[in-house]
Amino acid sequence: MVQIMTNGNSTETATGSPEFSTIRFHVDKGVARIVLARPGALNAINPAMMRDLNAAMDIVDTDAAVKAVIISGEGRTFSAGFDLKAAAARGEMDGERWRAVLEEDLDLILRFWNSPKPTIAAVHGYCLGGAFELMLACDIVVAADSALLGAPEAKFGSGAVALLLPWVTGPKLAKEILFTGDDRLTSVRACQMGIVNEVVPDGDLEVRADRMARRIVSSSPHAVKYLKRAINRTYDVMGFKEAVLQGLEIEIFLESHRNAEREQFDRIRQDEGLQAALAWRQALSDVG
Repeated sequence: MVQIMTNGNSTETATGSPEFSTIRFHVDKGVARIVLARPGALNAINPAMMRDLNAAMDIVDTDAAVKAVIISGEGRTFSAGFDLKAAAARGEMDGERWRAVLEEDLDLILRFWNSPKPTIAAVHGYCLGGAFELMLACDIVVAADSALLGAPEAKFGSGAVALLLPWVTGPKLAKEILFTGDDRLTSVRACQMGIVNEVVPDGDLEVRADRMARRIVSSSPHAVKYLKRAINRTYDVMGFKEAVLQGLEIEIFLESHRNAEREQFDRIRQDEGLQAALAWRQALSDVG
């Protein structure tokens, strides 16, 4: 059951609320907290976590008591992105099945962009791939000093499910990160790029994210809701929705039209592990 914090000292259980197996969720004085809770798998987003996140966001979006939401990760990292083991098992899917899977991935990410409530990502450790895109979809990002962010998909022969990065950084910086498959982007550089709002010491991350949420909650919820809508509509006027959907089409193409190099990469990844596959690709580039 979902634990709803009614004050600093007691909790109530919300009857009829979903039970979560991969996240922790509670509400405290207007701020909902979603904690990714698969630390043994670096909080990789698998189908069960997707279901849990969608159910949690249903509560966030519809419960008038919730004024803002913070998403963070349990253990030593925010999230390594979509579960690669689950992705490897999809290798033989055709284009239409890939479309269904990737549309679900995109819909989950955009829930944080489209939510009527302000969304805050509190990031530590690794924040990669799909998790990086989910973070980009949040309205505000507070990151720990030691956080490492990035989009390694090009190393795997993939693209971005939610091509949000150019809208946040501009095209040149987005191309640098995406073309190189950069997965070691420091929180300080990400802040300089406009990806992160604030960089804080590791031990202060939870407090500073909460402080940001409390500042938002102290504003008029009605005004904040419509300010967020106005900003998002500005992006829509510039073609945001159409561009993101076109980006998804490219990702569907990449996943469903695999060339010989991608097939070999996936075989090595399944048989010997990801590091062996990456080493194989690096050897190819060295020869080239």
